[in-house]
Amino acid sequence: MGTVLQAFANPEDALRNGGLQFCRKDPDVERCRRAHRNDMENIFPFLFLGAIYSMLDPSPTVARIHFLIFCVGRIVHTIAYLLRLKAPTRSVAYSVAQLPCFSMALQILLATTPYW
Repeated sequence: MGTVLQAFANPEDALRNGGLQFCRKDPDVERCRRAHRNDMENIFPFLFLGAIYSMLDPSPTVARIHFLIFCVGRIVHTIAYLLRLKAPTRSVAYSVAQLPCFSMALQILLATTPYW
């Protein structure tokens, strides 16, 4: 049998299984984790706004454009994050992806103001 390598992301797990020397922080794994967290912080609000926006019966073409811009912006942002592309690639991709969110939020607010 070969040697079993131990590596734990959490100190409490490493302590329970041999000591802190087995606690590892891999920079590439941490970058992936941050990229994933960033995606979740942006995608979930977009899904909420998109669902409400869709209930306003928008033009299907305009809605598709909103959704396409967001998706392309987030994909470019994630690729820029993971591949460490030069600034301002990631910032521009983030800003482009936020445009449809602001547009949808504004349209939701305008549609609901008569009911205030």
